[in-house]
Amino acid sequence: MATSPILDPGAERLGRSAPRMPAPGLLRIDPILLLATIGLGACSLLAIDATTKASLVSKQGVFFAVGLVVLLLVSQVDYSRLRELKYGVYGLMIALIVAVIGLGGVTRGSRRAIDIGPVELQTSELGKVLLCLALAAFLVDRSRRLGERDTTSRAMLMALFPAALVMIQPDLGSAMVYVVIALAALFCAGTSWRHFAGLFALGAAAIAIALVGAPKLGVEVLHDYQVERLTSFLHPSDVEGDAGYQQNQSVIAIGSGERTGRGEEATQTSLKFLPEDHTDFVFAVVGERWGFVGAALVLSLYALLIWRALRILTMAKNLYGAVIAGGIVAMILFQVFVNVGMNVGIMPVTGIPLPLMSYGGSSVLTTLLAVGLLQSIHVQARASRKGLLN
Repeated sequence: MATSPILDPGAERLGRSAPRMPAPGLLRIDPILLLATIGLGACSLLAIDATTKASLVSKQGVFFAVGLVVLLLVSQVDYSRLRELKYGVYGLMIALIVAVIGLGGVTRGSRRAIDIGPVELQTSELGKVLLCLALAAFLVDRSRRLGERDTTSRAMLMALFPAALVMIQPDLGSAMVYVVIALAALFCAGTSWRHFAGLFALGAAAIAIALVGAPKLGVEVLHDYQVERLTSFLHPSDVEGDAGYQQNQSVIAIGSGERTGRGEEATQTSLKFLPEDHTDFVFAVVGERWGFVGAALVLSLYALLIWRALRILTMAKNLYGAVIAGGIVAMILFQVFVNVGMNVGIMPVTGIPLPLMSYGGSSVLTTLLAVGLLQSIHVQARASRKGLLN
């Protein structure tokens, strides 16, 4: 079957001319994806305002406003050009993470952000998107060698190296996201299921060594509080410490919200029983204040966002765009699943923010940058189809 010049990244290199495509425009962005994004932003502002942290609402609003501008600007850039910058993108990611280790301020025993004036830049958040771009370029370059174990190994090492650096900060949650992005990129690129079976077996062995084997030998792979967080969700009532207390209070808050919420009588939030209510446990605030109805609305907006992102993945004009979209979908979906799960007591407390809902400039701007890339893939796909029809 003949390959369309539009879909063939080597067409220009081989001397074939591709049909002239019309210039992209804002009218070609996905409006449903944009509305879902704005809807989650509005829910975030309402939830943060409900935590009685009014001073943070305006800051979050500024983050969203700047992020939306970035989203629209990125949507008008041809993402395919970023493939040529793969080494620079990966190097930038590593440099930013290392900069935090060397220059970041210490907060609660962790060194996760660099203070830039009034703003704290958490580079591990930006690194998630940069990893999507770098991995996609690497896998496309080796698309004819995806069946080789060397390709899979190198792709995983590309993710494990920055994940290990992030663990040093320490930030277990972000490190987990890096690994999930790599697995999603390999899947979207068409890696053999045998490679995944081997990776999952190695992962299970690594977890067993970190949690059981290494401690018996006197080697501390994970800090005590990290182990407590990973295991406390199994029996939160019996755990002494922040992890068990946080999950107990979160479950109480969500349960007390019942069908339509407690409104102004949401005592878990107003009386400060619920810790980190504007960041890690913002979903519990929604559940208590607006009940099942509010929680269902937030989850529906996420479902809408993920659906449109998956649709963009399938319509991407080339493999590079499809793998980027796959990494972004995995990044957002995994964070939503883990964060909501830890709020309702079925997942460990890992400090993973709820995308577009949790307070924080780095998380919000990174997620909106990722959505901007999705919009770019959508715009370019529509332009390609328009060019073919013309």
